[in-house]
Amino acid sequence: MKPQRVRLGDLSVGFVHGLADATRQLGQDPAALLDHYGLDAARLAEPRARLSIPRYMRLGHAAIQLTGEPGLGLLMGQLNRLSQVGLAGVTAAQAPTVREAARALIRFEPLYAANYRGQSSLHEDAQGAWLRFYSISPYNAYNRFVVDSVLSSWLQQLGSLAKQRLTVEKVQIEFPPPSYSAQYSELFGCAMEFAATHNQLRLSQATLNLRNPEHCPSTWRHLLEICEGELQQLTRTRSLRERITLLLGPLLHGREPDLQEVAARLQLPTWTLRRKLHEEGTQFRSILNETRRDLAMAYIRDTELAFGEIAYLLGFASAEAFQRAFKRWNQQTPGEFRRSQRRPG
Repeated sequence: MKPQRVRLGDLSVGFVHGLADATRQLGQDPAALLDHYGLDAARLAEPRARLSIPRYMRLGHAAIQLTGEPGLGLLMGQLNRLSQVGLAGVTAAQAPTVREAARALIRFEPLYAANYRGQSSLHEDAQGAWLRFYSISPYNAYNRFVVDSVLSSWLQQLGSLAKQRLTVEKVQIEFPPPSYSAQYSELFGCAMEFAATHNQLRLSQATLNLRNPEHCPSTWRHLLEICEGELQQLTRTRSLRERITLLLGPLLHGREPDLQEVAARLQLPTWTLRRKLHEEGTQFRSILNETRRDLAMAYIRDTELAFGEIAYLLGFASAEAFQRAFKRWNQQTPGEFRRSQRRPG
């Protein structure tokens, strides 16, 4: 099968507004930078317009270089508004409580952002909840700001709903303390844990129960119906093969998932999944290999990741095993492929 032009993910162009506002607040004009990335006023006004994840990371890195502020992501989050994440954000803004707003932002995330690396999640218990952003390790100068901006924006957006600054119990971040680590404590006002297992912030039951004074029950219900319809439309036309491919991205990190695990994720008996794939004219092993190949090409083409890092993200035992597989797939080494993709012209 011919390799596909796989996208590592994309997000609403609404995210660019927070970046532009943060750049201005730091005394720099973002116009030339946005123009370089094709993000003029007309592009930013297009309904459903998206920006690829690799392009967004390069844009953020360029903005950090322009402003000289490595903690730019934290400021971006503080300036993000619910309306900038589109229909999901407008819906969350009508939620009755902080809890329901958080649930809406997480449930409808596919309407404003999609990433092969995973999806954000909400983990509730008797004492409160963790709002968790998925892992995008390995971390570097191009992606730390993404984690910063997401956690910071959750604090800002949910606080704007309750008309008050939220009390955060704890924040955990996967990467080690960066040079600007003092800015986190100032922003979140709570215990910080770096080099943690997850990227997440903790809210208590009291905070989750804070009410939205602008809540209108009928408008809230109407917006929920619209979001559910949009979410169903996103998945309605996907084949079983496409659903498996989307599942495999985050499951591949550091290991090779098997048919049984994927079947469990799809809530299907293993034998049923095998039969359905046979009916579609394929097998799980073929989908796994093709997904690895297509993701490998996308990571090499669209990111600055080292080949050893890509090997880990695709579940290979070693960089050498990845390089052998890539040459078998493409009759080129990863290095030759990257150079061929970056030639001018």
